[in-house]
Amino acid sequence: IADPLFRFFDGLFHVMMKMTEWIMKFAPIGVFGLIAAVVAKTGFGAARPLAVFALTVVLALAVHAFIILPLLLRFVGRVKPYATVRAMSPAMLTAFSTSSSSATLPVTMDSLEQNVGVSNNVSSFVLPLGATVNMNGTALYECAAAMFLAQAYGIELSFGVQFSIVMIALLTSIGVAGVPSASLVAIAIILNAVGLPVEAIGVLMVFDRVLDMCRTSVNIWGDACCATIVAKLRGEKTKVDI
Repeated sequence: IADPLFRFFDGLFHVMMKMTEWIMKFAPIGVFGLIAAVVAKTGFGAARPLAVFALTVVLALAVHAFIILPLLLRFVGRVKPYATVRAMSPAMLTAFSTSSSSATLPVTMDSLEQNVGVSNNVSSFVLPLGATVNMNGTALYECAAAMFLAQAYGIELSFGVQFSIVMIALLTSIGVAGVPSASLVAIAIILNAVGLPVEAIGVLMVFDRVLDMCRTSVNIWGDACCATIVAKLRGEKTKVDI
């Protein structure tokens, strides 16, 4: 009975993947229609707030990646932060180009073990786990996106609602698949939970691909930092020790 069940679910998986592939092929047309409707109502003035939003997200990701995480590496892991950045650059560039933490996982493991010097015992446990649950860049983006859409629709959010957005973003980012633009599903959950129109996601899709590349790189970098700190707490010696 196991073999027929396996073949059934395997076939179902391939059918769903093919359906997703076709949907993604037609997605640009749908996005064009959504944006055309917004431009028709508001003019090209709508592009400026979107550009400011994108720059804000990139700046926030940069602060997290190049200030907060290096401080953790320096004072908790006791390693050289920017030497670790250089060592992990192949994985971060791969993440930037693929927008998929799952597809980048082999490169991340290789960079961490060969360039940083973390043992396979740590990397083989922390990195696959981190690729699923440690989506720090994604959580940051989800919060910023929800706040931006609330402002765009003229909805004032109380402190309690903003706190709810942060908590929901943390929880939904744990279950986000490591594939391109998967966080849009999580954003839909957040918008629905706080009473914002879900169709507003269409506006985000203008810059989503570029922002997805950036936040995936931050996700990978965060996983590498966690693995390095775990290795140091276990007493391992690395190639980036202070």
